[in-house]
Amino acid sequence: MNHAQLTALGRALRLLGEHGEALSADTPDARLHEVKADLRRALDLLDESVVGATPTTRCAEHPHGPVDEAAPDLCLLCETRRRAARRAEFNGPAPQAPYTAPAPSRYGTRADRPQPQQRWLAELWNGQEWQLCGTPRRDRREAELYISALRRGSRPAMAYRLVHEFTDYEVLRIWGTPVKVDIEPLGNL
Repeated sequence: MNHAQLTALGRALRLLGEHGEALSADTPDARLHEVKADLRRALDLLDESVVGATPTTRCAEHPHGPVDEAAPDLCLLCETRRRAARRAEFNGPAPQAPYTAPAPSRYGTRADRPQPQQRWLAELWNGQEWQLCGTPRRDRREAELYISALRRGSRPAMAYRLVHEFTDYEVLRIWGTPVKVDIEPLGNL
């Protein structure tokens, strides 16, 4: 209801109140017809200002909810809640269902799959042994591109290799030649 409708409806209802105070046993019919016209005008103003549907219940929380004729506020939802509370007072709380484990997944669990999972390892030769460089990749092409970028880098290693890891290890490709380098100066003399 906007402000103009509110003002007009208030004025019409105040006028009806004045008519009600002036009524007596000897009020002429012309005056009663005037009251009837003012009453119709007030009802028309009220019809224009009401936007929503008529509430089905007297419940403030669920005005358009389902109706229960036995409930004091006609609200089935609130009455159901009240009945459950009354039942709990007499019978105690409702019994809880026992815990049941969830159904097993059709894809299995982590322990069911072979470890380690399939991945490609980029390794470099450090002069003594092969060591992992970078993180293991899930895609072979991505691992080969990574090794190619390392070879073009500012400090490339002597050799690189790509190892396929699934349930076992398999060397797929080697770039360069790994040569054992003695770490002691002058060859351990």
